[in-house]
Amino acid sequence: MRFVQLFSGGPLGGKPRTSWDGHEDMISNHTREALRIDQPVAALLKDLKQRGMLEDTLVIWGGEFGRTIYCQGPLTMENYGRDHHPKCFSTWMAGGGIKGGTSYGETDDYSYNVVKDEVPVRDFSATILHQLGIDHDRLTFPFMGLDQKLTGVNPAKVVRGILS
Repeated sequence: MRFVQLFSGGPLGGKPRTSWDGHEDMISNHTREALRIDQPVAALLKDLKQRGMLEDTLVIWGGEFGRTIYCQGPLTMENYGRDHHPKCFSTWMAGGGIKGGTSYGETDDYSYNVVKDEVPVRDFSATILHQLGIDHDRLTFPFMGLDQKLTGVNPAKVVRGILS
């Protein structure tokens, strides 16, 4: 099994930049980053599909958390951002047995609480492992004298509603 992980953001030429970090200057940052990565990501998916590799390749695009709809810090017309949101986040997946064109999960009118089809991180991880052919309940690693699971101690389930 091979893995490739790509990062978007962080220091560029020794100069820090905020990239996808939406605390401030969100419109400028996200516009710049979307223009920078949109075509390469589309080309990757198209290439994988043309080569017949997309059905066996799981592509995941996401961050480490979501964003609230309200501002963090000073609010101006030119410079505003959003705070971290650990419960509501957006991620997309393609190939690797994922059902294309599927939207899963729903928040309330304020995008604050999950009201339908919540996917805790442990379930998201269990789903990824399942698609890679790994049983999340049996995969453990030793840590501080205990066998730990990537999906944690609470029961995790595979999100079947996104599988083809």
